[in-house]
Amino acid sequence: QVQLVESGGGLVQAGGSLRLSCAASGRTFSSYVMGWFRQAPGKERRFVAAITRSGGTTYYADSVKGRFTISRDNAKNTVYLQMNSLKSEDTAVYYCAATSDYRLTVRDSDYDYWGQGTQVTVSS
Repeated sequence: QVQLVESGGGLVQAGGSLRLSCAASGRTFSSYVMGWFRQAPGKERRFVAAITRSGGTTYYADSVKGRFTISRDNAKNTVYLQMNSLKSEDTAVYYCAATSDYRLTVRDSDYDYWGQGTQVTVSS
């Protein structure tokens, strides 16, 4: 069992930055591939970024590539999402998720555990 708690969301102007954090409970954090997803109002939840267990490999949705950076600190049981050059279309609830699958995956159905989400609002 893994419990995930996101933080760091808020209101920011277009062009600004935010860093989201996701703290995980349990002693096996390093055995999970971690991902970030987001869901805008009236839309389906979509993949944003994922990171391997060691943190050595990352993968991003095209819409955020070059602007967002996913990272993790296994000693702190935390995964981060640094978001720069934010746009109004980045407005959404952001969720972190964990999967015991060793592969990076963009499918939300592959993830076993989810946080409660944190709201990010970008004003134009």
